[in-house]
Amino acid sequence: MDWHSWHDAYDSPGSVLARRLALVQAQVRRALDEAPPGPLTAVSLCAGQGRDLIGVLARHPRRADVRARLVELDERNVEAARGAARAAGLAGVEVVAGDAALTDHYVGLVPADLVLVCGTLGNVTDTDVERILDYCTRLCRTGGTLVWTRNRKAPDLVPQVCAWLEERGFERLAVSDPSVRQAVGAHRFTGDPRPLVAGERMFRFVGYDRLRRA
Repeated sequence: MDWHSWHDAYDSPGSVLARRLALVQAQVRRALDEAPPGPLTAVSLCAGQGRDLIGVLARHPRRADVRARLVELDERNVEAARGAARAAGLAGVEVVAGDAALTDHYVGLVPADLVLVCGTLGNVTDTDVERILDYCTRLCRTGGTLVWTRNRKAPDLVPQVCAWLEERGFERLAVSDPSVRQAVGAHRFTGDPRPLVAGERMFRFVGYDRLRRA
């Protein structure tokens, strides 16, 4: 999979990815609107070109309050995200080139007020989906918001994703209609965050195409 050219679909109005982006950005905007006054932190796993967060922060009144770390493996996407952050004047946005599955990249910034797990849950095994959600109890601050995505192709795992999150102390804020092919959800963490330990792997990125073949 060419994960750089994959992003081109975001620029096609009406595409599945463009619709997903609009839904994700709406939840990010809501989280920032409802966040308490003062400094905010955000992390994004498998951040791609950073459109989910940078696209909102560029015009949001809380932009100067946010310190964010976006982690992405593809160097071309990293450069695109860094360029977008510079163009928007977002000095608080850091884009890290690295494996988003490694906890080392988030230590020191979490638990965060906003956690983005978008474009990840459909590219790992179901076992790792649950494992990622378990790690979200370490990534997310009490009262913080988790925004996530997952495709609804059969077998539809979205209801189980919601169940796993709610078992772990996440309160459902929104989940897109089942007719939307790429589900977008938002959950608020009501529990107490557990410590995040460096040197751990949260998941192994397989890729949707390979998962389907398997």
